[in-house]
Amino acid sequence: MSDINCIKHLRNTKGLSISEIQKTLGINWRTAKKYADEDQLPEEKQTKKTGMMYEEKWGEIVSGWLFEDRRLKRKLRRNKKQIFEELKAHGFPGSYRTVCYFIDDWRHGHSTEDSPDKGYERLEHPPGEAQVDFGTMETVQDGEFVDVHTLVMSFPYSNAAVAVPLPGENQECFLHGLKVLFHQCGGVPKQIRIDNLTPAVKKTRSRFDEAELTDAFIQFQNHYGFETQVCNPRSGHEKGSVENKVGYVRYNFFSASPVIESFKHLTDMLQTQLVKDRGRLHYEKNVPIERLWNDEQRHLLHLPTTDYPVFRTIEGRVNKYNEVTLDQTRIHIPRAANHPRLRLVLTWDRYKAVTDDGEILADDHRPYMNRRRAIPWQTVVKGWIHKPRVIAYSRYTKYLPGRVKDYLLVEDIQLRKARLNTLANLLVTHDMKQINQEFYDILSTAEEDPYGVDWTHYDALAPAQTGGGTS
Repeated sequence: MSDINCIKHLRNTKGLSISEIQKTLGINWRTAKKYADEDQLPEEKQTKKTGMMYEEKWGEIVSGWLFEDRRLKRKLRRNKKQIFEELKAHGFPGSYRTVCYFIDDWRHGHSTEDSPDKGYERLEHPPGEAQVDFGTMETVQDGEFVDVHTLVMSFPYSNAAVAVPLPGENQECFLHGLKVLFHQCGGVPKQIRIDNLTPAVKKTRSRFDEAELTDAFIQFQNHYGFETQVCNPRSGHEKGSVENKVGYVRYNFFSASPVIESFKHLTDMLQTQLVKDRGRLHYEKNVPIERLWNDEQRHLLHLPTTDYPVFRTIEGRVNKYNEVTLDQTRIHIPRAANHPRLRLVLTWDRYKAVTDDGEILADDHRPYMNRRRAIPWQTVVKGWIHKPRVIAYSRYTKYLPGRVKDYLLVEDIQLRKARLNTLANLLVTHDMKQINQEFYDILSTAEEDPYGVDWTHYDALAPAQTGGGTS
């Protein structure tokens, strides 16, 4: 286009003749005439397919076979391999992959009117409808990692959301979580869309039958008055709003694992952040989410006056050691073996062991409430030794116990490095909690230890490798 523009400039602006343009640019006279005096209008180009399947008889042969097979039952139709073998019998020189590409292209261009539309329908979401799903997040409590299962409820009409962290995804946690979310919303959604959660769905939808809900969830649903819509199996796009919202919550509020005191503390933190988040504009309607949410709240059902008690009762099987298995953990219950039967009454965070006479033998937190994963402090501290200045900016600094944190954050970099080396040695035989609790006793012992390892030379402790192998 730059060459054509130059020719037109010489012709129209400079006033040169066709012969002068030809000599100036060194081009053919007809070329100069064409681009100097004729209009160059854009034309729609049709891509012509090339290759032996389109330029020779082979494509026509395969097209005829495909048209014939379309009238037959599916199991009687030739597959790609059979079509290729028949073509080879007629002298076809091409490859199997060439035939496959042509058949796929032919089928795309000859779909029948009753073929299903592969596109998606843009849905309109009326106010008062919600979608619910779980997402797993990571937090830190008492210096250890805690995995929480965050139940997120999204409202597609306003793009508002509420969330509650829970220790699991069982029936008690799910129903308790819904109760908390209803109270955060100030009402109950008219309809809730869920996937095939085990606490709510006992039989998934098939080609012939609708999904079946569990009795406990139906009873909960009847109390609050909402309707439930269950997605098809493996169809997360049917609740795309909450799928996106789970990711939004994870990457905006859990990108660095927050330090929590309890599940209630984290619930309050999330509620505050999600309420503040409603101040931004809706991604499509260009209206603040808060305004749309205020409008949507008027479409919610009223909360019932009677509170719904969420619990589940199971039979506890006691072994000869007075132990019962709950949440994949053995619990010792004194005198449990003295009774022929034991009932476990489970809520989302606690359990009660009750005899047939109504005597409560145990009442405590469920085992998964204390499930933790240790922070890899040895690896973290060894990394800090090589870069002691980054401690103040590290994501792990806020997880350090108070005494240890004050001990490390000194201004003198050389002293900081020496203290990091001391801490790395202590972590070989102690955990971080013990070091913090017995800080002064352990530290005085460590400074007198003549066998402390200098972790800056840790790699030098590995066996030396030679070019000819190990010696």
